[in-house]
Amino acid sequence: MADETAPVVLITGCSSGIGRAAAVHMRDLGWRVFPTARKAADLEALRADGFTPLELDMTSPDSISACVASLRAQSTDRLDGLVNNAGFGQPGALEDLSRDTMRRQFEVNVFGLQELTNQVLPLMIKQSGGRIVHISSVVGRVALPFMGIYSASKFAVEAMADAQRVELMGTGVRISLVEPGPIVTRFSKNAVQATQGDFTVKGSRFESLYEKELKNRETKGKEKPFALPPEAVARKIAHALTSARPRRRYHVTLPASLGALMSRLAPDALVDWILQSELKKRN
Repeated sequence: MADETAPVVLITGCSSGIGRAAAVHMRDLGWRVFPTARKAADLEALRADGFTPLELDMTSPDSISACVASLRAQSTDRLDGLVNNAGFGQPGALEDLSRDTMRRQFEVNVFGLQELTNQVLPLMIKQSGGRIVHISSVVGRVALPFMGIYSASKFAVEAMADAQRVELMGTGVRISLVEPGPIVTRFSKNAVQATQGDFTVKGSRFESLYEKELKNRETKGKEKPFALPPEAVARKIAHALTSARPRRRYHVTLPASLGALMSRLAPDALVDWILQSELKKRN
């Protein structure tokens, strides 16, 4: 039976990876966790693991409202933490992406995230406190070629968090950004599926590169230099939710720390040269 006095956290995108690891970790710390997922099979898997999951489709305003209403009913209007983890990475050169494809990336990673945040804020403000954690990325600091629309969505999340953090001064609500680098999850597999479904590889001037990258992601998705397990991100999320002095930004993995440093200090020409050199290795 759930401890009604335990702090409550809503975590989105918990079918696997970072979201699932965060849900388990926060439950182990004694929090009452409400994880979300979109698919029925994932919701059932969460129930089998002892959670009380909530259905949530970040592209649907009605689904977001229904999720918040269900949360409020089950938590008696208490919410101590929100972890905005749900999202996906749309690969492809910007010239190969349709407006609908780009819009879908922003609907999930940006608009849905902010709509959910805005809907739970009244609960936190009313109770004079709460923590909001956005899962961003190192590519929210340094844009990667062929991941431009995904990078753009994470740049947007970074900007919104910076603005809203100041807007919330005096309310007791704090916002943190967690910026992972390479993490061992299903992210690469999901990116392959997005590539196959959301834009046409054939006829692109990058066709040979796409085919090579797709093959590499399918066969070598777990071989990421400096990669850490999702539990490493979960520990940073826990610090942001529980620390008396949460950080504004958390970097996870060496590439994330280097990317943050490069975004602040390196000239644009140097960043371009580094990225171009890396692309040449992949061709």
